[in-house]
Amino acid sequence: MADGTVVRHMHDHVVRPAAAPMRIVKLERDLLGKNDELAAKNRAALRKAGTVALNLMSSPGSGKTTLLVRTLEHLRGKLPLGVVEGDQETSIDADRIRSSGAPAIQVNTGAACHLDAAMVARAMHELPPLPLGVLFIENVGNLVCPAAFDLGETKRVVIASVTEGEDKPLKYPNMFARADLLLVTKSDLLPHLAFDLPLFLKRAAEVRPGLESLVVSARTGEGLDAWYAWIHRVRAEAGAP
Repeated sequence: MADGTVVRHMHDHVVRPAAAPMRIVKLERDLLGKNDELAAKNRAALRKAGTVALNLMSSPGSGKTTLLVRTLEHLRGKLPLGVVEGDQETSIDADRIRSSGAPAIQVNTGAACHLDAAMVARAMHELPPLPLGVLFIENVGNLVCPAAFDLGETKRVVIASVTEGEDKPLKYPNMFARADLLLVTKSDLLPHLAFDLPLFLKRAAEVRPGLESLVVSARTGEGLDAWYAWIHRVRAEAGAP
């Protein structure tokens, strides 16, 4: 071909050479660099408003939305609340959030497996102001991609259920290494599972020494007071009354 690209036709399939590794690395750096610039702007806007933003990340089925709904119901009327809801498709979770009385903006990422700073910035503009309040960002269910993208959040919360196995911190170390808090959910199921909670917490601490962790159940309420206290502590550290 005129541009020097070699194309081989094999049974009507076009096969092109893979992009050079260095070019892929540069594209990734450019992408993350642009995202970080936007994240810094998000963070500055949130600080100016005195709004704490919590990036909630987990695999699908961890109970993240159920925990969030219960949290919103507890905090409703006590401080301004808003939610950015990330999913590849549908508005099912955003509809559940709105039923709790909190405003929510659904962000459908399509093929993308994570939210990025630009998506969050657009959603923030659609939400009402949250002075001295809390913005919950429920990321797409995935333990890989969301770990790489700064959204401008104040803190990162990783949520893992007791149904997922003790190996998750070792299999997905980047997610746990960048967390500020680990919530172990569905603790009410522990009597019915062969889940080694001390081993799970030990492995998480190996990946992220000093990682704070809470064991909770949105069904029974176990550990939720500690979770609410943590949110208020983060607000106090950010200067909110």
